Amino acid sequence: MSSFRDMLSEVKRSIREVDPAGAATETDRAVFLDVREADEYEQGTIPGSLHIPRGYVELQIEGRVPDKSRPLVVYCAGGTRSALAAKALQDLGYTDVVSMAGGFNSWKDEGLPWGVPKTLDADQRNRYQRHLLLPEVGETGQQRLLESKVLLLGAGGLGSPAALYLAAAGVGTLGIVDMDVVDASNLQRQILHNMDRIGERKVDSAKKTLTAMNPDVNVVTYDTRLGADNILEVLDGYDVVVDGTDNFPTRYLVNDASLLLGIPVVHGSIFRFEGQLTVFKPYDGPCYRCLVPEPPPPELAPSCAEAGVLGVLPGMVGSLQAMEALKLLLGLGDPLVGRLLAYDALEETFREFRLRRDPACPACGESAGPILIAEYDDLCMPHVAVS
Repeated sequence: MSSFRDMLSEVKRSIREVDPAGAATETDRAVFLDVREADEYEQGTIPGSLHIPRGYVELQIEGRVPDKSRPLVVYCAGGTRSALAAKALQDLGYTDVVSMAGGFNSWKDEGLPWGVPKTLDADQRNRYQRHLLLPEVGETGQQRLLESKVLLLGAGGLGSPAALYLAAAGVGTLGIVDMDVVDASNLQRQILHNMDRIGERKVDSAKKTLTAMNPDVNVVTYDTRLGADNILEVLDGYDVVVDGTDNFPTRYLVNDASLLLGIPVVHGSIFRFEGQLTVFKPYDGPCYRCLVPEPPPPELAPSCAEAGVLGVLPGMVGSLQAMEALKLLLGLGDPLVGRLLAYDALEETFREFRLRRDPACPACGESAGPILIAEYDDLCMPHVAVS
């Protein structure tokens, strides 16, 4: 025992410590790292803390906090484990690490703010365990997904795979907009539906499939046509919109509403054996009007009902849309903002094109006037949303 105390004393001489009052002054700039065990963490923690049990700090910290110059305040229950963790972090090259003397117990005793965190139950830990193994996601990221809201425009070819993967990932609320019914001709590609549901409303069929897959997901259905009279109300409150529509009037309407509400749109489109994908993040990159200032004449933009589509193609593009939506929700990687990904199924190739904001864009350009939500059916011939 004395040898451990001697070792601990030596460790504390090699690190910096701060009392809870001093640590409280760092909440705006530092990452607070809770190194207690899961059962301790679940009983209460400092709001906003990153939780990594002491035994996993060396394995996970570089994936969770890659910037080694970032200030870290490490704490446990009383200050012993946090001192050992602070020394380990210094050895890993972290340059601004302090251990909070007295730990979480002293923090509470001094009346500083704390709360009981939201945690996953046993069934959720089992369901999402592959996510939990990813340092970039972990329990914090999974909780973020469970609290997120994604709106899918269409329960067809693109919306089907996107909805399935977002539901499987544990996105807590999925809104689905579609005013069509399931038809036998849909089943070649619209995998949310099946033969038993022919004639059912697509939103009802989609809800049955998604809730059967994951009871954590709340599916909100909109069996309606999106228009100027309801689009702001429908989109409001969602974190990301996944656009699987197949007509220009709706795309322009969605673009303008997303700019007003500040909601990113994951845009996908398909035609025969080709697909395209990009992300329109309001004012961080181009909008849809930058890409397509005016709708082409109908004869130059036939729908899938007119030109056909290989059934697997929307599965590819819709799955990529789900990936982009998850990246936006989790703040991961490099979303396709300002980039257009083109997929050729026959050649099995991807090509990337850079997109820039148009300074003269009437919607997001430097001199753009106020955005007015209006119907655009008179500007271009709409196609039926049957992707």
